[in-house]
Amino acid sequence: MAEAHQAVGFQFTVRPDGVDVKLSQEVIKNIYLSGVTAWKKKAIQFKNGVLAGVYPASPSSWLIVVIAMMSSLYIRVDPSLGMIDAIKDNLPYRDCVSVQTQAVLSAILFATGLWLSLIYLLRYTLKALLSYHGWIFESHGKMSTTTKMWLSLVKMFSGRRPLLYSFQASLPRLPVPTVDDTIHRYLESVHPLLDSEQYNQMESLANDFKDSIAAQLQRYLILKSWWATNYVSDWWEEYIYLRCRSPIMVNSNFYVMDLLYMTPTHRQAARAGNIVHAMLQYRRKLERGELAPLRALGIVPMCSTQMERMFNTTRIPGIETDIVQHLTDRKHLVVYHKGRFFQVWLYTGGRHLLPSELEMQFQRILNDTSEPQPGELKLAALTAGNRVPWARARIKYFNHGVNKVSLDAVESAAFFLTLDDEPQGYDPAKTNSFDSYAKSLLHGKCYDRWFDKSFTLISYPNGKIGINVEHSWADAPIVGHMCEYVLATDCFHLGYTEEGHCKGDVNKGLPHPTRLQWRLPQECQHVIEDTYILAKQIADDVDFHGYLFMEFGKGLIKKCRTSPDAFIQLALQLAQFRDQGVFCLTYESSMTRMFRDGRTETVRSCTSEAVAFVRAMEDASATKGQKLALFRNAADKHQNMYRLAMTGSGIDRHLFCLYIVSKYLGIDSPFLKKVLSEPWKLSTSQTPQQQLNLIDINKFPKYVGAGGGFGPVADDGYGVSYIIVGENLITFHISSKFSSPDTDSCRFGKHIQKAMLDIQALFHPENDKKIVENGDHVHLVNGKKHL
Repeated sequence: MAEAHQAVGFQFTVRPDGVDVKLSQEVIKNIYLSGVTAWKKKAIQFKNGVLAGVYPASPSSWLIVVIAMMSSLYIRVDPSLGMIDAIKDNLPYRDCVSVQTQAVLSAILFATGLWLSLIYLLRYTLKALLSYHGWIFESHGKMSTTTKMWLSLVKMFSGRRPLLYSFQASLPRLPVPTVDDTIHRYLESVHPLLDSEQYNQMESLANDFKDSIAAQLQRYLILKSWWATNYVSDWWEEYIYLRCRSPIMVNSNFYVMDLLYMTPTHRQAARAGNIVHAMLQYRRKLERGELAPLRALGIVPMCSTQMERMFNTTRIPGIETDIVQHLTDRKHLVVYHKGRFFQVWLYTGGRHLLPSELEMQFQRILNDTSEPQPGELKLAALTAGNRVPWARARIKYFNHGVNKVSLDAVESAAFFLTLDDEPQGYDPAKTNSFDSYAKSLLHGKCYDRWFDKSFTLISYPNGKIGINVEHSWADAPIVGHMCEYVLATDCFHLGYTEEGHCKGDVNKGLPHPTRLQWRLPQECQHVIEDTYILAKQIADDVDFHGYLFMEFGKGLIKKCRTSPDAFIQLALQLAQFRDQGVFCLTYESSMTRMFRDGRTETVRSCTSEAVAFVRAMEDASATKGQKLALFRNAADKHQNMYRLAMTGSGIDRHLFCLYIVSKYLGIDSPFLKKVLSEPWKLSTSQTPQQQLNLIDINKFPKYVGAGGGFGPVADDGYGVSYIIVGENLITFHISSKFSSPDTDSCRFGKHIQKAMLDIQALFHPENDKKIVENGDHVHLVNGKKHL
């Protein structure tokens, strides 16, 4: 055990003449280095906290202002307009110091006050500038004079070398849309989905709501927007995620994949060692605030609040609601392998373990042949089932003794690592390898991921890795940002030896990983088994299909002068109609991180314009010119809806918050109740690439990510995630349920492929292609079939 290893550093012997104390020099050295590292970390965090706190000014600017004020004392010019003299007359203990000292102190105090005032002026000026969103509504490649001037001012007031959290205080608050605008947009969004009678009924409900309680609810919401940093985010986290009592596995958690084609090493322990070390490097930069803030156009900053809870975070189950527990400075992780839980320390001598040292520790776990303790094998299934049984079991069986100690170790770990025993990954030569890989990341065996941890890193025997992410604390782009950094660091900075091991020397004197101890009574084991059976039913019902679209990509779409996202969303509408024969309410996730504490907003992609385009595509009498005109109209509408959502003028978050206020006030609203009960039968999301500078995919075309995905939102619907990689690849992750007789993920993938090609043919009819439906993964390039 690690505790025993440390204990041998201190020995004492009782002698007749007293006690002879012996201290290990090596242990004392490690203690000293740990202390130095801790103080150094605190000093860096304090320094970066000061830099972020005074941004966009700098601490050195305070010295400049002080020198300027001090200089005025000697040239007998008073830029303070008498304020320095007023401060001097009111100084405490002024009789105890000389007149000259009083003057100096007064000048310093005035200079400091002036400096702080200038900081707030700069900050609020920047906040006012960032509240302008006209730039986002301008056509691609065209920029008005107003926007050019605005960009110049933003650059001027943004300062130099900002840290991760430098812009937080300058970000504007999410605005509350007017009730009239939201209801108008809502009715417009459901118009193509309802017949005349249904629409008239909905319009009547909306008007009744607007004329009765809407104004009262809106006032409370505006009051909250003034008081809180964001009027949506805390309620969204609590009521959409934490109060949900159904299983989070498949229903809430999502996954992120490894590189699509490349596997840097086929040694499981080595790959895990490099990845974990790269994650620790990322965590250190995150804790110190040293990461560069993400900025749209390279100028407009995004909120970084969600990144704070990436590590050392666990969702704790409760009877009525869960909580998100975030700790600081966790120095261990917990590893699961073949039914055993191990605790691995991540530091030695005040530093991170090296990749080679981590590899050795993980290899020790892989070589361990001990058997799981009773109930230990499927223990993590508790996190995969319903929340209430897990909360009750946690209170009853994990509230004392070794079970509490071990559970605390899991929940306080930096993150959770699973050393899987079945190889996974995309292999073009193997049918359904992509699908199997995705399902492994999404749910695994239902007991080999700790679904409550902020994320579980999964390492496979063939060297592939992946991540399962708990959703309440953050959205996919946040985890994607870390993954981009980690994969680039793993492949291009850390690297491997020719034999596939991690580089560096091995310190064999490190204490072995510690087995966590569990004493699980039969009652608890029955709860675990019952939860596992439920979780397995959910997992077995997931119908997943991964599809690599390589016929064309972003490059060709942009040549068509349209948005790649709008192109894909319209293709999804066409595929949905061909698959189901009807249109449905469609969810596309859009971010609102240009605002303080912003998370997401919904883009309702099934618009009247999209419906008109799809119907024209299915109308044999419609000409290509007509179809193309309708496509451009629908794409423009989609882009406008997306921009409105990004700039705080969406529909669904506003209606959601109005509903929450109505529940607090005990007011029943048939309109809001009906709106929030509508099912999203097609739920979509794009995984963005955020750090294109880390890997040059033109130079290294095999080092492309595969994105990630999520489970179906509706029992009879589809979940579709996609990532646009480079210029010539779009990867789709499609999920549905086997239990639904109306859905088939593979069939829907083929409809997406056909829709993409049919739309592309409107722009390039000479490249019209036929689809060869032979096998699960068919790729067409210039009319030729490629596997």
